[in-house]
Amino acid sequence: MSTEAAAAAAASDSAAAFSSPPPDPPPSLRVRDILSSCAKSVESGDSYRTERLVSELAKFLGDVSVAAAEDEDTHEDAFKLLSGIYEYISSPSIDQELLDALSFELPKAVSKFSGASRRFLAIAESIIRQFLVKCNPRDMLPILCEALDSSSEGETIKLSSYFAPLLSGLSEVLLMIKRRHFEQIKEVVPAILRVWEKVSTDADEEDSDLEDLFSSGINIANSMQTIHQKLDNGSAEKLLILLGLYVLQMMTHVSICMDENVSSSLRLVTELSHFLRCCHLSYIGLITGSAVDMMISTITGEEDSFWAPLPSIKLGAALSVIWGDMSNEVAHNAEEDLTAVKNEIRHSQTRRWQAIGMLRHVFCSATLPWRLKKHAIDFLLCITEGDISQECESETLDFSSFVPSHFAALQVLADIPISQRFHILKALITNCNSSSMVAILLDIVRQVRHAKTSSELSKGNVNEVFHETPAWSADVLELVELVLRPSKGGPPSLPEQTDAVLSALNLYRFVFLSESTGKTNHTGVLSETNLKKAYNEWLLPLRTLVTGILAENRNDDDPFSFDAVGGLNPIELVLYRCIELVEEKLKHNL
Repeated sequence: MSTEAAAAAAASDSAAAFSSPPPDPPPSLRVRDILSSCAKSVESGDSYRTERLVSELAKFLGDVSVAAAEDEDTHEDAFKLLSGIYEYISSPSIDQELLDALSFELPKAVSKFSGASRRFLAIAESIIRQFLVKCNPRDMLPILCEALDSSSEGETIKLSSYFAPLLSGLSEVLLMIKRRHFEQIKEVVPAILRVWEKVSTDADEEDSDLEDLFSSGINIANSMQTIHQKLDNGSAEKLLILLGLYVLQMMTHVSICMDENVSSSLRLVTELSHFLRCCHLSYIGLITGSAVDMMISTITGEEDSFWAPLPSIKLGAALSVIWGDMSNEVAHNAEEDLTAVKNEIRHSQTRRWQAIGMLRHVFCSATLPWRLKKHAIDFLLCITEGDISQECESETLDFSSFVPSHFAALQVLADIPISQRFHILKALITNCNSSSMVAILLDIVRQVRHAKTSSELSKGNVNEVFHETPAWSADVLELVELVLRPSKGGPPSLPEQTDAVLSALNLYRFVFLSESTGKTNHTGVLSETNLKKAYNEWLLPLRTLVTGILAENRNDDDPFSFDAVGGLNPIELVLYRCIELVEEKLKHNL
């Protein structure tokens, strides 16, 4: 190459190098420059520029956190950056006004790094702790809550990791508050509950950080308990109730999120159960719902939407007892005896129906693991088996208050396998003293059978209906007999049992016609023995009773007599149709 050409090439390379943009400074240097500019703006009193620079710093940290989440090669630079921030805000010479300005954005910004590794989580917690120590705790409380609420759906951050250092900070700052504890905590808890809602919705089943996150939630409960022990005024009782409601919500979300890790969920639930006794919450109060109703009415006012997710609280109350039934360790930590609890429910119709109402929250949950639902079924079977005690028989109840909610409760038993569902209904009918409630239960049996029959017969699955469905066995006739020929002997008491008798007759007619139409006899209803038994022991004695009451009261102007006749007219109509069906069948058999 000639001397002129070489010189030209060198000049060209030099020009190209000169025109190339300079390399980006290391992230730590960029942060140091922004912090230096922030300090100068604070010193000059330019609050607008300070706010703009703090926002610029937060955005830059957000970009670095995204890179750290996607590329492990950036971890060293990112960690050096956070370490520099920690050293900067830890300096005893830092201006308080600058520290206060940084506190609005940095806790949220550094929390986004927590998903990268354990050491990033630790440095994020350390940075937040410095703000708690050096800034006003009452200012930091809403800042941390705002950070919990501001996680953006568009950001590529791991929610459970992001929330962990913020919740850890909350558990510490609560202990630093000197006054108005209840009012402050009441504002904080809803933000924490929204965290559980987000995690329950978005959590990855393999998210190993969930256990740490829930442990942070338990630390908050510990802080609330510690604060309660220091109070000696009216706020102490309210704070204890607030703690109880918080724990029940956590019980729900731990049960939903931690199903894949049984040992971890059991450990968390065991720790949560300790707070039940501290909050004076018994298993009886929880499974009947009375404790929840008391807490809600005490802590909320008419203007409050504080505990809007009431079903989640009631689900947590029911699950607390179900977990105790599953694990002796959980029950021991709650200082409860499940055998005694079950016996107490069995021996009280009121508590039995209340417990069914609470368990419906378990069966209605679309996100709850089947493992817990299955144990809830076992628990329900256990509390509905056996006979009512003498004490229970004398119990006077207003079942009108139970019917709407418990009719819905029994309808959701559609999620329960048919064999177990039928046994539950049978036990409830056997041990119920309310004619209206027995009528509802019998009608559910009829509706379930009708739906099952219509569906399977339309598919041609005859065996599915008649061979695998317990209500199409002789058990269904046993239910009818329980009403039409009570165990104490003689026909049923009328007009007291009007609703139950009418429902039993309708069920008998339905089964009779279904078997006749299908030309089957899987229930045995069409056998000569059962036909004669129904005719002579159920229907004729009932006809004698009904005709006698009607004849005695038909021309009586007394209002009670008028009501009795009105109630018996439908029974008379269905009864005579049943008698006709049986007589025709017996003649045909001859």
